[in-house]
Amino acid sequence: MITKNLRQLPVPARSIPVPSMALPGDYFALMKPRLMSLVIFTALVGMMLARQGQPVLVALCSLLAIAVGAGASGALNMVGDADLDPLMSRTRQRPIPAGRVTRDEALGFAITLATGSVMVLGLVANWLAALLLAFTILFYGVIYTLWLKRSTPQNIVIGGAAGALPPMIGQVAMTGQIDLIGISLFAIIFFWTPPHFWALALIKADDYARAGIPMMPNVAGTRSTHRQILAYTLILVGVSSSPYLLGFGGIAYLAVAGIGGTAMLLCALALRDDVEHRRADRAAGRLFAVSILYLFALFATLLVESTVAGLR
Repeated sequence: MITKNLRQLPVPARSIPVPSMALPGDYFALMKPRLMSLVIFTALVGMMLARQGQPVLVALCSLLAIAVGAGASGALNMVGDADLDPLMSRTRQRPIPAGRVTRDEALGFAITLATGSVMVLGLVANWLAALLLAFTILFYGVIYTLWLKRSTPQNIVIGGAAGALPPMIGQVAMTGQIDLIGISLFAIIFFWTPPHFWALALIKADDYARAGIPMMPNVAGTRSTHRQILAYTLILVGVSSSPYLLGFGGIAYLAVAGIGGTAMLLCALALRDDVEHRRADRAAGRLFAVSILYLFALFATLLVESTVAGLR
């Protein structure tokens, strides 16, 4: 009787692993390729400007490690933002909120990239560069994503340190020490970050409000944000002259910095007038676009000048 009753009990369903729906492109998207391309470019400039060279293979491996480290921080950022991304039109189609990659899969991918990139950079270049890369990954992927972004309207200002470190990491990978070149390039990107991202925050204020992210326009208001954009732009214009003053930027760089800085200031000033006439999105979009061109022009000019100098 007991045997008969046991036979009649329902057999527990076996746990069948569900295959991942992720494609290689989804994992690549986790790495934030647009952000990664900026990291590669600025790190390359830091390498080219370094006073002491390294063999080409070492430089290429170092640049690859920095790029992978940037991808790791991007993937960690998406893991941390998995609860916020579905709430924003700009991010809801990312791999995790779209359901193409699970949070655990993305976390494992990010940790693998982070560990590998730091170890490779330490082994092929030096451990100071590796330490800076590890700090960048941790700061952006964890501290900024899980704390700063959610707790303070100064999130972009403080978190901007992570985005400003790649050229310094590139310089340190070549020289083994932090010098004025790395510090100067760090300062340019650091003071560029607030005007650039606050311009985006003005355009996407509703998205950030829906997600509960305390971006400056949502907390301090549009006019206060404009004043702070103008203040940081003025500092940026001054700081951008440092490569020339320190001797590693030439006349061409100084001209580009002057023209680009003037364009940035005009856009920041126009933002105030357009806010008063309810054309804030148009003005903010113009500032956002000009800021990208400005940073690219500064670093591209330094890259060209250093390349020409190396051919002499």
